[in-house]
Amino acid sequence: MANRLKHLSSIANDVVQSCALKLKTPVQKLVEEFETTWKADETAPVGHNITATNNNNNSYGRKFVEFCSAKVLQTSDICKTIEEKIADGSFSRFTFDMMLAWEMPASADEESFTECVAKEKEEKKVPAKFSTEQDEISLFYSDLMPLLVDNEQDVGEDAFVWLGSLVPLVADVVNGRFTFETLTAPTGNRLHFPAYDKFLKEIDRCIKHLQKHAKPKGAELADDEFILHVEGTASTQRVVRHIGGTSWPGRLTLTNYALYFEASGVITYEDALKIDLSKDMEQSVKPAATGPWGAPLFDKAIVYETPDLSEGIVLEFPEVTSSTRRDHWLALTKEIMLMHRFLAKYEIKCPIQAWEMHARTILSITRLHAAREMLRISPPTPTRFLIFSLFDELPKGDYVLEELAESLKKVNSGHPCSASSILRTMNMSESIISRLDVTEAGKESISPTLQDEDSFQLETAINQSREEEKEIAIAKATTKELKEEGISESTTIFLELLRPLRNSVPWFEEVLTWERPSTTLVVIAAALIVTYQEWVGKAIAAFLLWLVAKMFRARLQRLDTKCNEIVVCTASDQSTMESIVSAQHGMQTVHEMVQTANVSLMKLWSIFISKARKHADMAMTAMSAVAIFLAVVPMKLVIMAGILCCFTMTLASRLGMSKGENQSSRRLKEWWDSIPVIPVRVVDTK
Repeated sequence: MANRLKHLSSIANDVVQSCALKLKTPVQKLVEEFETTWKADETAPVGHNITATNNNNNSYGRKFVEFCSAKVLQTSDICKTIEEKIADGSFSRFTFDMMLAWEMPASADEESFTECVAKEKEEKKVPAKFSTEQDEISLFYSDLMPLLVDNEQDVGEDAFVWLGSLVPLVADVVNGRFTFETLTAPTGNRLHFPAYDKFLKEIDRCIKHLQKHAKPKGAELADDEFILHVEGTASTQRVVRHIGGTSWPGRLTLTNYALYFEASGVITYEDALKIDLSKDMEQSVKPAATGPWGAPLFDKAIVYETPDLSEGIVLEFPEVTSSTRRDHWLALTKEIMLMHRFLAKYEIKCPIQAWEMHARTILSITRLHAAREMLRISPPTPTRFLIFSLFDELPKGDYVLEELAESLKKVNSGHPCSASSILRTMNMSESIISRLDVTEAGKESISPTLQDEDSFQLETAINQSREEEKEIAIAKATTKELKEEGISESTTIFLELLRPLRNSVPWFEEVLTWERPSTTLVVIAAALIVTYQEWVGKAIAAFLLWLVAKMFRARLQRLDTKCNEIVVCTASDQSTMESIVSAQHGMQTVHEMVQTANVSLMKLWSIFISKARKHADMAMTAMSAVAIFLAVVPMKLVIMAGILCCFTMTLASRLGMSKGENQSSRRLKEWWDSIPVIPVRVVDTK
């Protein structure tokens, strides 16, 4: 008790005591070592009798907990024997206490927490109200709830991400917040110890399970190539490859470099087909629909396409109801492809840095496997646990990857709790261990966490991406009902939204037909002046400023609060039979338009290939004359002439002086109708 620090909470003191015991160092020595790097103007030393504010105590206590935790992880054998410590539960208990201490480092925080717990016990008689999202939680968490006792402390998102920056086995600092949201959705976004302990043990079990898988037949895996997922074996669900109308069941293996498909033989598997995902070339993987004899009936497959292949490789993951397996494999495959693109794009050529990124990706996939085992009834979204697939979808995700590439250069992969070191301890072969040990020999020992500035920039980019994701989700929710409308209702809504433009059409018709002579003259003069002076850019600028003024006017009139919805009336005076006849007439109109378009295209083709020689000669002569005219006469004069011609023709039509124009139109129509077309023959076979 003499070594307990009065300004720290009881859990923080327990963590500090444990760290001192593991380091075989007195607590006071840790305090002195920490205070040499702590600025005196931020807070008073813990051992001095100086009154400090709660904020200063909290800041000091948190920094001290961070210092002790980082030191014990860096110098002790916790991460070197992580498998044993996860199995006996000591690693889970110690790291969970670290998160509790980080979240509540000061004694003042502990007092307020005790008061809150007491109030909750008093109010426990009030029936709890659960949201719809909590009602849909998985059965696993429903069964686990009794283990999560009310009086046991839990941790939040920030503490979980902080621990991930120290021990990337638990979470990755890049996507840790998304992982935490998914894991704790059934428990009110708070992580309890039984769930945390189960999560770590599932990670350890998944790693051991992947080690037992046999290598693909006929394939030589690289020293740093590891199996990440396997299906199609006797104990797992089927995987089928489709080639044209034939189907071949087999075993599919994913590594951090490639996909391997082994077709099932009579006794054993045939040699594996390798799909290299690490190529720096155009390749893609996307969902596809398959079925018997190549019919696209079931949307449960993926197709891999690359310029090297004339036909894509189609792999189906049969399921009774959903396409969860397909989505899982698609996300994992894209993750490996995007990881190699990331390494190539940012030119990460250092073997240590590249392997660190490989290790972080492998651990993220392992965490996804563990979460799927925990949440079997309601499998989580795969991208929430992955790094590159997640930020490939999120807004501003490219900014996060840029900061990740910069921060990767500051991380010490030789640290005992780095991603590569943990993976070596739990999974890697001896040859890779010796090779990387030689490479890392003599490397400067730096902090396992990112530098403060780089960490701040990365965190800022992640938070910005999360906020924009929430904004986009809210915006998409407003369009969900609109997308569920039928064709007729969508057409009605579209016409209603175009009503402001339709209301302005009569004004343009009146100007064009000289029903408003004064307005027409002003429009003609303005168009001619703008064209002659080449003020088109200024005219567009004036139009944009006019739009801005209209928007400001709408804001001053508070139209955003008045216009909460747009009411569209779909009622009709027509009877059911009249509506059917009207719809049939509309379909006939569309059919006639398509036929007219086809005939026009065939007539143009006949002119182009000189099938109609006389018409082709006339078209070539006319185009040559127009080309010479446009080459000689300035374009602005041509535009001015077109404007005058347009308004003059409408004026002549209004005054009844358009006899010559009607004759010209008639001659042009007769010329067009006299063009023969090439016959079209429709066949059923290729």
